[in-house]
Amino acid sequence: FFGKNSNSIKHDLHPVAHLNCADHGGPTDPHIIDEMVFWSDIPSDADYLSPMHPLNDPYTPDDTERFLTFEPDSAGWNNIRMAMETALVMSHAMGRTLVLPPEQKIYLLQNGKNSEKKDFGFNDFFHLDAISVEHKGFKVITMEEFLVREAMQGKMVEYGTDTTLYPPNKQTSWDGAHTKPLFDYLRKIGNTPHWEPWDCALAIPSSTEPDAVEELKTTLQSIMDGSYGKPKPTLQEFNSNPTPVDAPMAERMREMVADKKGEDVQKLCLYDKPLQEAKLIHMKSSDGARLLTHFYAFIFFADWKQDLWSKRFVRDHLRYVDDIMCAAARVIEAVREHARKNKSYEANRDEGIYDALHVRRGDFQYPPTQIPADELYEISKDALHQGSTIYIATDETNKSFFKPFKENYDLVFLDDFLDVIP
Repeated sequence: FFGKNSNSIKHDLHPVAHLNCADHGGPTDPHIIDEMVFWSDIPSDADYLSPMHPLNDPYTPDDTERFLTFEPDSAGWNNIRMAMETALVMSHAMGRTLVLPPEQKIYLLQNGKNSEKKDFGFNDFFHLDAISVEHKGFKVITMEEFLVREAMQGKMVEYGTDTTLYPPNKQTSWDGAHTKPLFDYLRKIGNTPHWEPWDCALAIPSSTEPDAVEELKTTLQSIMDGSYGKPKPTLQEFNSNPTPVDAPMAERMREMVADKKGEDVQKLCLYDKPLQEAKLIHMKSSDGARLLTHFYAFIFFADWKQDLWSKRFVRDHLRYVDDIMCAAARVIEAVREHARKNKSYEANRDEGIYDALHVRRGDFQYPPTQIPADELYEISKDALHQGSTIYIATDETNKSFFKPFKENYDLVFLDDFLDVIP
C-alpha cells in the first residue's frame, strides 16, 4: 500500500543503521533511542540476489520481470502484518517484483475521528520504499503502477490461455475501493497456488536447474518412507532441541515438516518450473488459503545461507517507520520518568526500571483465552516486585478489570501518556 493517488514509489531514504528522532518529535536522550534499536546495518546483505532472480538464472533473460501479488488478510493488523512479511520474503526468494495491494480499511484501525485517515497502506507503517532502493534483489511497486504499465498495455492474459484480460472497467486506481473485483481479476491472470501453511512448507530450490527441485522431492520422500535412516519427525523431537541453522538440508527439512498436516509427499509446496516461469503469482486469502503464519514457519530454503539472509532482511529492514518508533520511544521515556517518582521500589527510583505486560482482551474470540485478572495476577506475581511500576499494554477499556494488579503495583497504561503522542 502506498500514498493515495500515487502510482510510484517515493525514494526518501531513512538511516538504516540507527534511529534519529530529531525530526519526529523526540526523544533526544540517546539511551532511550539506543534501546529501541534492534536492527543492524549489514552492507553486504544489500547485494544479495536470490538464485531464482533473472540475473542468477541462466535460462531467463536478465531484463525479465515477474510479479507477485497478494490479498491482505481480512483479520486484524497482526495477521495482516504476518501475511505481508511472508509475501515480501516470498517475492525476494522468487526473484519477483512485489506488487502491493491498494489502500484499504483495517479492522480496529478505522474508528478514529472523521478527520483522521481511514484507509491505510503498508507504507504508512514500514519503510518499503527505502528497502526497495537499498536492495539489489528486491523491487516493490504499487498496484496502480502494475495495472498501468502491465495490464493496461495488454501484457496480461488469462492464465493458461492467450486471451488478453484488462482490469475490471479498465480501472487502475483502487485505493479505498471495494477490491473483490480486482482480486478476482488477479486470480484469473495469475498462477494462483492453493498453499495452506498448516499443510505444507513452501520449498525454494537452491537453483533453477531441474535437479534442484528433484533434490527437494527425493529428500522429502526419504524422510517420509524411512530410507533417510530416521523415523518420521514429530514436534516433540525438536522441543528444546532445535536443528542447527547450517545443518544438512534433510535435517532442516525434517524439522520444518514435523508439524505439517499434509500427506507425506505433500508436506512441501514446491516452487517448481511451472511456477518459476509464471509471469504472475497471486496469493489469495480465502477459500482455505491464508498466509496466516510467520514466514520462517512456512518458507523452507534448500540453501541455509538464503534462509539466514531472509531472517536478517526482515529483522534489519522491515521495521516500523520512524514516526512510530519515536512515538514509542517517547512513551518509554515518560514511563521511566514516572517510575523514578515511585518511592515504593528502589530500582524504580534509581534507574526508572519498570516491567511490562501485554494483555490482549477484546480481539481474542475464544473463551480459553479470556483469563480472569485474579488468575493473571497469580501466574505473574513471582516474576514481579511488590510496589514496582508495571506498564500494561492492553485493549481492555475497563481498567477496573486490573484491580488485583492495582492493589499490588504502581500501574500505568498508554492512556496515561497520550500527551507525548501527537
